[in-house]
Amino acid sequence: MPTKALFAAGCFWGVQYYFDQVPGVTQTTVGYSGGHTNNPTYEAVCSQTTGHAETVLVEYDRVIIDYQSLCRHFFRLHDPTQLNRQGPDIGDNYRSAIYYFDNDQKVIANQVMKSLQPDYDQPIVTEIAAAGQFYPAEDYHQKYAERTGRGLCHIDYAPLD
Repeated sequence: MPTKALFAAGCFWGVQYYFDQVPGVTQTTVGYSGGHTNNPTYEAVCSQTTGHAETVLVEYDRVIIDYQSLCRHFFRLHDPTQLNRQGPDIGDNYRSAIYYFDNDQKVIANQVMKSLQPDYDQPIVTEIAAAGQFYPAEDYHQKYAERTGRGLCHIDYAPLD
């Protein structure tokens, strides 16, 4: 049975593409989470009035990969020292966040973040908060980079080692 993780690391197209390449990830869905409105649309989220971040719901097989490894991938794929932005994308909808589903995930996310802080010259500003409602994004956003060959956004994608 797959286990879930929820990450926000800027534009969700590239984040989804990255996680789709990670062995043990069985499914990804882009969407919105962390906000205060119900059933947000892409346009509403981009207006920065909903409080939602562009997020990727990652389903994974714990026999192949663990949550700690997913968190390490999360920190690898973006700059967690940028507040409310990634690359050219600016706004709270592009924030860095890990939304945890249980206390074990909370503890692991905090441990990974603390262990990686010495690798950065600036403080890590990643929000670590309880997962709230996840709203899948519109169909045209799903697997966007895979379908179009565009949309890696801020992700400097390199094959995983």
